[in-house]
Amino acid sequence: MDIYVGNLAYATNDESLKAAFSVYGEVASARVVRDRMTDRSKGFGFVEMPDPAQGQAAIDALNGQLLDGRPIRV
Repeated sequence: MDIYVGNLAYATNDESLKAAFSVYGEVASARVVRDRMTDRSKGFGFVEMPDPAQGQAAIDALNGQLLDGRPIRV
């Protein structure tokens, strides 16, 4: 299951995104999309979780929760 995560803080990186989702199950990959010119976060990313049930649990639990000081949209 590929999960979109929006409204990320500029300080959020791949590791902190993965850590937030790994509480709910196995995370195959997590990446914050970055601007090619500035290497600054574009404010969104994607998390891949192989088990759809775990992915849905993460979506339900994390949508609207704070990550690095900002409420994320999942």
